[in-house]
Amino acid sequence: MTLLVFSIIISIISCKQENKPEKIHKEEKRPNILLIMGDDMGYTDIGCFGSEVETPNIDGLAEQGLLFTNFHTSVSCSPTRSMLMSGTDNHIAGLGNMAELLTDNQKGKPGYEGHLNNGVVSLAEIFQDEGYHTYMAGKWHLGDEPEHTPYARGFERSFSMLQGGASHWSDMTGIQAANQPIARYVMDDKELKELPKDFYSSRSYADFLIDAIRSQIDDDQPFLAYYAPTAAHDPIHVPEPWLSKYRGNYNEGYEVLKSKRIKKAKELGIVNADATQPGFLDPVKPWNELSEDERTFKARTMEAYAGQIDNLDYHIGRLINYLKDVGKFENTIIIFCTDNGPNPLESEEYLSNKGSEWFDQFDNSLDNIGRPNSFVGIGIGWAQACAGPLDYFKMTTGEGGIRTPLIICGPKILKGNKTDAFTYIIDILPTLLEFTGIEHPNSYNNREVEPLMGHSLAPLTSGSKNTILTKNEIICGEMLNGKWAIVGDYKATQVAKPFGDGKWYLYNIKLDPGEIKNLSEDEPLILKELLNSWNNYSLQVGIIE
Repeated sequence: MTLLVFSIIISIISCKQENKPEKIHKEEKRPNILLIMGDDMGYTDIGCFGSEVETPNIDGLAEQGLLFTNFHTSVSCSPTRSMLMSGTDNHIAGLGNMAELLTDNQKGKPGYEGHLNNGVVSLAEIFQDEGYHTYMAGKWHLGDEPEHTPYARGFERSFSMLQGGASHWSDMTGIQAANQPIARYVMDDKELKELPKDFYSSRSYADFLIDAIRSQIDDDQPFLAYYAPTAAHDPIHVPEPWLSKYRGNYNEGYEVLKSKRIKKAKELGIVNADATQPGFLDPVKPWNELSEDERTFKARTMEAYAGQIDNLDYHIGRLINYLKDVGKFENTIIIFCTDNGPNPLESEEYLSNKGSEWFDQFDNSLDNIGRPNSFVGIGIGWAQACAGPLDYFKMTTGEGGIRTPLIICGPKILKGNKTDAFTYIIDILPTLLEFTGIEHPNSYNNREVEPLMGHSLAPLTSGSKNTILTKNEIICGEMLNGKWAIVGDYKATQVAKPFGDGKWYLYNIKLDPGEIKNLSEDEPLILKELLNSWNNYSLQVGIIE
């Protein structure tokens, strides 16, 4: 029996036995859940991880709960969200690749359905069956046919954008000329033909959740509310006063910003104080070699991006304050996380956008950045800066692509502490099950469903343990031909082209989170063990490259 298979079996057993959730006593009220997932945010984009962007409400959650500095996701949106919803690997849940990027040899194959498949039961389906109200607002990206929408997968009420990205205003513009020129939205089981004229994503999604909770607040049922705003995914859109709030803050460029954030992250204990600062990739043109117009334009995009995150924090604060106003906050578990690292693409770099008539509709003049009918992204330089002490970004298996913030707060959870224990997106569902005393079903709607692969984080949140993994347990992942395997502090990684060279490297990510010093020759046995485990993992979950 291989080490990986043995580890997975131990993981499943531990979820069912060692960490078997204790039943909540009848006299105890089951906790409510507010699950927040940001979109395409960098590791240091929030204050408690080292950002200059003001995020007092998210930082307040960290002060009242536990901050995770070694939390991992997939490299992109839908694979991560499939693991969040299912507690198992994305290749098992149906998102071995994003639906938009499925290759001919992947289409129609098990694990590559392009939507959350029927081999798994969703978080919402489990909680709905256990008597929870289930609400969702924001980005779904797990299937856009009627049988695959949030409403069809267990959300009692939902207001969702079904695809990968869209305008944050009411125009319903998508993000790709060929594949997604128009974004699709649903309200419960009905597709929307238009959005309210005053629609703005982060605010309108928060409004919907507040109204949904209010509409049933007098009954005795707890709720699961999933807030999945599209901030800070491009196109970068933000209303005033946030649009102008950071004017002039980024004129020194992305190299300076990265250095400042690394320094702050070290001061906060987010990464090792001796960690070496990673540099910038070759495609990033040094700030001082840009023309004045280029610097002005790029600084303005970063100003708008910072404002978009600040605005998101404001609306998270509205949700928190509403729960406090109605007496629900003290009995609510709140989880904040993001789906992957920052996006390195300029908006015209999306497949089919450059030179298209569709893309020509946008006004990306300096004064219109962040406003309606603009379409800009921060680009690779700012993306590397937003990753702070980590290297790379979204769509890569570098730490900057797959290590993201996680905060958990609520009743019986340590306050104001942090942990550097390795944790993974598949751990969220087992954690919520343990917090609520709910067991994961073996079947759903007369069909067998896949068991959990994740671990409950409850021992970390209570302080009873400082790790959830056994000593030699190896965790692996894959997306877009990028590969990684982690055991303890060691990570083997293969960053696929065009950003990497496709070769395997070995790093100690505790001492070297920026993945600078390759240890392949120093620790060949560790590398061999990780590669063997990754190959076994590939066979077990059915990876099709």
